[in-house]
Amino acid sequence: MNPLPLGAVYAGAVQLGAYTLERIGAPEREHVLRTCSTNVDNLAAGRWETLVSSAFVVEEPMPLPYALLLVAVLGYAEYAYGAWWTAAVFLFGHTTATLLVYGALRRTPDPGVRRALDVGTSYGFNAVLGALTSALPRGPVRTAARIGLLALAAAPVLRRDRTFTDAGHLAALGLGIGVSLAADFRSGANHQKIAQIAI
Repeated sequence: MNPLPLGAVYAGAVQLGAYTLERIGAPEREHVLRTCSTNVDNLAAGRWETLVSSAFVVEEPMPLPYALLLVAVLGYAEYAYGAWWTAAVFLFGHTTATLLVYGALRRTPDPGVRRALDVGTSYGFNAVLGALTSALPRGPVRTAARIGLLALAAAPVLRRDRTFTDAGHLAALGLGIGVSLAADFRSGANHQKIAQIAI
C-alpha cells in the first residue's frame, strides 16, 4: 500500500482553509490572515510561529492550474526523494526566504509594507522546484533548467512594479537550487569514492 501523499493532503488542506475563510465575516478573515502573516511588524514583535503558520494560509483559493502544479511538484519530490526530504526543503525554503525578505525590509518606515499580508505556499513551492533540478539528467539539461528557472524568477524582480514577494520567490528558488547543487556535490563525491575503491 502506498504511503499517504502528503503534498496532495497539504495542498487540499490549504485550499479547504481558503474556501472556509471566504465564508466567514470579513473582520474575522482579516484577523486570521494578519495573525498568520510573516510581515515585518509580526516578526519584529517576535511572532516567530508565523514562519510556519503562513505556509498554511492563502489570501484566496489557489487557481486550479497552480494548485495542480503544486500537487505535481510536491508529489514528484515525494516520489523521488521521500516525504521527509520534501517537507524539509519546503520549510527550509519558506522560512529562509521569509527571513531574508524580513532582513531587507525590517528598517522600512512604510507602514503599508510593514503590515502587508505575506502568506502562502509559493516560497516553499519555489524551493522544492529548484531542488528538484537535481533529478534531471546531468549536464546541459540540468544546467539549462536551473538557468531558465532563475531567469523566469528574476524577471519580475527587474520590473518597476516589483514587490517584495517577487524577491522572495527568487530567493526561495535560489535556495532550492542550492540544495540541488549540494546534492550534486555529494553524489559526485560518493562516485569518486566508489571509483577509488574499485581501483
